[in-house]
Amino acid sequence: MYQMILVPVDLEEPQLTDKAIKHVEYLAKASGAKVHLFHALPDASAFVTAYSFGIKEFENQAEVNAIDKLKNIIAEMELPLERLSYTISFGSPRDEVLQLADDIGADLIVVGSRRPSVKTYLLGSNAAAIVRHAKTSVMVVR
Repeated sequence: MYQMILVPVDLEEPQLTDKAIKHVEYLAKASGAKVHLFHALPDASAFVTAYSFGIKEFENQAEVNAIDKLKNIIAEMELPLERLSYTISFGSPRDEVLQLADDIGADLIVVGSRRPSVKTYLLGSNAAAIVRHAKTSVMVVR
């Protein structure tokens, strides 16, 4: 069935991640798939230049915090560690997810999403953007 499942997670929205992870665990157990978690950090240069500290220090701390959170998610998953991996990058979540899906050969992307709000309808959501532009199957979990 599936060989590689990509799971974009928003570390600031743990309830969305938890819902998606339950589905991913089930699918990965049933198919023997590997699971790759991904988190996109905002491009620090867009808002750090006005502050007195450097971009690299900000990015390094943000990356360390994100890695710790992803490792905690992985530790709680009921899958063998050799089938779990993660990546963090800076940039647009949609663009980074779509590029990573191609790079790792993901045959399914599982993304958590909340019920759309007025803001989502006006600005769009990452989940909707991934669904619109992905070359592979996408499962949106609510």
